[in-house]
Amino acid sequence: MVMSFDEIIKSRRSIRRYLEKPVEREKILACLEAARLAPSAENSQPWRFLVIDDPELKRKVAEKAFSGIYAPCKFAARAPVLVLLMARLDLLANVLGRMIQGTQFYLIDLGIAGEHFVLKAEELGLSTCWIGWFNSRGVRKLLKIPKKYRLVAIISLGYAASRPPGGPVRKRLEEIAWFNRIED
Repeated sequence: MVMSFDEIIKSRRSIRRYLEKPVEREKILACLEAARLAPSAENSQPWRFLVIDDPELKRKVAEKAFSGIYAPCKFAARAPVLVLLMARLDLLANVLGRMIQGTQFYLIDLGIAGEHFVLKAEELGLSTCWIGWFNSRGVRKLLKIPKKYRLVAIISLGYAASRPPGGPVRKRLEEIAWFNRIED
């Protein structure tokens, strides 16, 4: 059964418990393809993805990423796949955007690409959790990530062992959007 876009965005949850079931490479590639097609400032496409699906390497990455003060995110170590979202920082759109506009456009670009990734995963019956709380220095050192890449987030990916009941509590539309004037 194919889900509509509305069904996908309404059903997507951040999952913290995964089955010990490998994720098919074809599904990972489909998620990466969805992310690749995301728009970006000046079409700079600053995103880079490092997929960690080798169990021993994933264990080492998780050990570095989720220890010490980052331990609240150690649930991700049990996901079959960790996807590292990185930004290529030396692109002109990012440099000019930061200097002139004061905006880190690469963060917006990676947010869009990452969301494409997680929504495609949901469509394919996979579950994800977007993680921003991790030891980037430890991961960078372990994987010898060059300085031209900034590690921005980690997405855990796998099949959900369980899903939270109901939907997340969200503000009403009238609280977050207005037409023509702010009604605060």
